[in-house]
Amino acid sequence: MRGRGSSLTTRRSFIGTTLAAGLLALPLAAHAQEPGRLGRIGFMEAGAPAANRHFLEAFKRGLSELGYVDGQNVVIVDRWADGHVDRFPPLLNELIQLKVDIMVVSSTAGAVAAKAVVTTIPVVFVGVQDPLSIGLVAGLGRPGGNLTGFSQPEEEGLVGKRLELFKEAVPPIHRLALLWNPTAPGVALRLNEARTAAARFGMSLRPFEVRDAKELDGTFAAMTKERMTRLMVLADPLTVRNRTQIVELAARARLPAIYPFLEFARVGGLMAYGPSVPELFRRAAIYVDKILKGAKPADLPVEQPTKFDLVINLRTAKALRLTIPQSLLARADEVIQ
Repeated sequence: MRGRGSSLTTRRSFIGTTLAAGLLALPLAAHAQEPGRLGRIGFMEAGAPAANRHFLEAFKRGLSELGYVDGQNVVIVDRWADGHVDRFPPLLNELIQLKVDIMVVSSTAGAVAAKAVVTTIPVVFVGVQDPLSIGLVAGLGRPGGNLTGFSQPEEEGLVGKRLELFKEAVPPIHRLALLWNPTAPGVALRLNEARTAAARFGMSLRPFEVRDAKELDGTFAAMTKERMTRLMVLADPLTVRNRTQIVELAARARLPAIYPFLEFARVGGLMAYGPSVPELFRRAAIYVDKILKGAKPADLPVEQPTKFDLVINLRTAKALRLTIPQSLLARADEVIQ
């Protein structure tokens, strides 16, 4: 492994443990490796390959920058939950039984499942809202245990920044619909921030609750009935998982909308501003490298996003007969023509 195999060969033999659910888990905090055995990296993504494979590709790109090539000096074993939270535990147990040396796990729900199922294998999580408050780690600076990674908080001011960009892109904004899931952790704080920012910008804000994807059609019908003129979507697993449907419904209702992640804009959303999730996966490779070289997750601090993407979809703007200011286009990280 170009100098990395020596640290992996010192890993201890695993001890079999039977989980309460009856599934066989084989914790591998320090798996002893046979000579010439490639390091095995488990990758578990919350979504489906068709929509989220670019996350895996970003992770592989990060590994490549560090000298790792899948199939040559490491093996990446990927598993996909396809948006079903109940699939996390069995998928994690699959990876354990496949004797992976380390796992990369996406989403808050995925990390919570890993905390319960994976007892000693190092885990690098990506996209967790607040790992400290939900008990994933003992501290952000020194996580303790076998989990560390990259959080994805909706930082204070981020919702207000989205509204500011939206106001610049498609003025005037008078009747703003806000799509949100009241059951999502921490979302009430973002709702309050949206209300404060809307009042500051002279916008009338009308929240529309959605707790299940089956409610989306009716919710957008209500927006049309109430003659909403703009839409803002708050991030949570439900809205992210159903982003294509949400974007299509917004287009049908002819509602210009701003979204929390670039993935919405890439499936036809007008614009998005928020943390770059692919960049978090690329950075996860750095922690995987450190752990394979002997670092302990307990000592690697939880890191936050450092890159934020502004993405504008000009095809959608044209369909809505909108003209986006050149000054804003010049500041965009990506413009979809």
